[in-house]
Amino acid sequence: MASLVVTKHILNTHPLKPKNPKVAFMFLTLHLLPFEKLWDKFFQGHEGRFTVYVHSSEEKPVHVSRYFIDRDVWSDQVAWGKISMVDAERRLLANALEDPDNQHFVLLSDSCVPLRTFDYVYDYLMHTNISYIDCFVDPGPHGNGRYSKHMLPEVKKTDFRKGAQWFTMKRQHALILMADSLYYSKFRDHCQPGLDGKDCIADEHYIPTFLNMVDPGGISTWSVTHVDWSERKSHPKSYRAQDVTYDLLKNIMSIDVSIHETSDNEHEEQVKPCLWNGVNRPCYLFARKFYPETLDSLLHLGANYQKMEQRRVEASKPSFERFGVDL
Repeated sequence: MASLVVTKHILNTHPLKPKNPKVAFMFLTLHLLPFEKLWDKFFQGHEGRFTVYVHSSEEKPVHVSRYFIDRDVWSDQVAWGKISMVDAERRLLANALEDPDNQHFVLLSDSCVPLRTFDYVYDYLMHTNISYIDCFVDPGPHGNGRYSKHMLPEVKKTDFRKGAQWFTMKRQHALILMADSLYYSKFRDHCQPGLDGKDCIADEHYIPTFLNMVDPGGISTWSVTHVDWSERKSHPKSYRAQDVTYDLLKNIMSIDVSIHETSDNEHEEQVKPCLWNGVNRPCYLFARKFYPETLDSLLHLGANYQKMEQRRVEASKPSFERFGVDL
């Protein structure tokens, strides 16, 4: 009950906008960060507008970028599918929230790469007032089939949502996520692989369900991190060096609809436009999963394509500021 009171208070309080709002980039990895050089180029020249946090659950990375040095947070072991993954996310958020200038929080994996320029990403996140949370209703076995009636009465089956864990989150939502104990405990105790014969994955369900219940109008229904599930395997497509081409980047960056496919026999595709302040825009700022061997290709292709794409966007569409909102 206390956490619900705190949640309502935070959501009903207009956040104070700092003079120097920043984006917190939070990296969740087992050990290495193979794309530090790429992120280093992404961050260069934008000092004071971002912060970096690294949670490495097995081995502390040896950093090659100055932006990552001394940015490791206290970490603990993380097990796939278990609540420890959510704990790691919350640990990153707790550290990032200590800086009052951090207004948007981006969760990234070691296989994530930036698709856009820093300015584009910063404006995209700062000039809107929602969190980008992958969130949809999946009536199949890998969605609602994971629900446990032991979550009642707080979480009904109709409330249960699914989504990829790679979010970007505004400060209000980060605060209520840290304040929540009620819903967190339900997923900690009743959403586990193998529990009651179900493979409930906490990081795929807790945040989408919680935020959709407490602030449905404050979240998107897609993640701004692209991943390719078209092969319909248990894991998404991974990109090798030979896969990284101009056309690949162009195709990913031009996608302007989000597609969710249900896991039941219907395999229904739920298609929605990616709306940014009511305007249909390309969906993705980041992408995964890239093998470390793609680094050189991404360094060569990525920077050139980002600059070309930025010029095209600026020439053909109104500026972000025209559609911006007061945060």
